[in-house]
Amino acid sequence: MKTRLVLTTAILAVTALPAFAEGVLNIYNFGLYTPPDLIEKFEKTYDVKVTLTEYDSNETAIAKIEAGGAGFDIVVPSASVVPIFIEKGLLMKSEPNQMENFKNVAPEWIDVYWDSGRHYTVPYAWGATGVMVNKDYYKGEINTLKLFFEPPEELNGKINVPPYMNDVIDMALFYVGSEPCTTDKVKLKEVRDLLVAAKPSWASIDYPSFEKFINEDLQGSIFWNGAAMRIRSENSGFTFAFPKEGYLKWQDNVGILADAKNVENAKLFLNFLMDPENAAMISNYTRYGNAILGSAPFVDPEMVTAPELQLPPENEAKSFLQVTCPPEAQELYSRIWTDVTK
Repeated sequence: MKTRLVLTTAILAVTALPAFAEGVLNIYNFGLYTPPDLIEKFEKTYDVKVTLTEYDSNETAIAKIEAGGAGFDIVVPSASVVPIFIEKGLLMKSEPNQMENFKNVAPEWIDVYWDSGRHYTVPYAWGATGVMVNKDYYKGEINTLKLFFEPPEELNGKINVPPYMNDVIDMALFYVGSEPCTTDKVKLKEVRDLLVAAKPSWASIDYPSFEKFINEDLQGSIFWNGAAMRIRSENSGFTFAFPKEGYLKWQDNVGILADAKNVENAKLFLNFLMDPENAAMISNYTRYGNAILGSAPFVDPEMVTAPELQLPPENEAKSFLQVTCPPEAQELYSRIWTDVTK
């Protein structure tokens, strides 16, 4: 999931985005990431029945979509994989930059590397990937990736690593003193050996239900700051930290699939997401930032001071905006991940 930081002034004609539609819309999104009240509002506003299907990783989504026949209209890829979706011809060039509500997109989120000028996608949510640990259970230092790559005995069998190849390998590269997307085979072998040695100490490579943390079946995970805030609200022992070795910033985006059957409803949905009140609904549910001007008055005030959402300025040099790795690096990543997950 990841940050995800030429404005077009054209405004889509009112007739191109009708006030009411009918039919269906099929959304494919990360798990626990779609506000039910947002969907209910969209359905009532446009008389469109929404079906939501969830996935656990970008890799799962790409594989499912490439296989064909899934019938999805909307997908929510992370910034680092949007160029892959575009290159593979999986996204429609739907020109959200010409939609009525595009005027609400903050300027810094328009000319982005993964979709310059926003011809394919609109912003959904942005955040950071770090570590989350139950401080009531583990009393040691938590702002380090050592918890997962060289786990202490107390956390043996109690921690999770998400099934996100790039996230895990990028953070392992931080840990060994390198940087994401490297093709340095010496460093990548070090990462491979590190992860393979650490795996027996992990309880799972999964996107587990929040209840597994809340109920303390799991005591920690490489995790996302907004999701960590949601878990803390149910179990105050869980604390999120930005690892001293480095952390990832990201943005997730919403696009229309090239083979979408309900294109007009999908365009309505993209425009709907760029409304400030609707963007705030996403933030209030996911606990992540959004990229829509005017949404702040509708966002839960608790988010303004939440520790999980305060990116540490003293650690800014250790943050990395997750990008699309070149093919050579991606191939090396895939080989490592195969060894780790087999």
